[in-house]
Amino acid sequence: MDTFRDIGAFPAEEAKRMLEFVAEVAREAGLTDYRVVVNVGPGGGQTIFHLHWHVLGGKITRMPE
Repeated sequence: MDTFRDIGAFPAEEAKRMLEFVAEVAREAGLTDYRVVVNVGPGGGQTIFHLHWHVLGGKITRMPE
């Protein structure tokens, strides 16, 4: 998969497993408050063209442009 746009190609159970994995990664990192970011397409900031998730902890000081 090149982008989150393609998420519908995954079976429902696989998509659920991905989201559970994201939550597990945050938990293992000791995060209780965090953001999950998926950049979609060049206009959305995607520079690596495979489906991946960013789990970000900490306070937002400003939104990226």
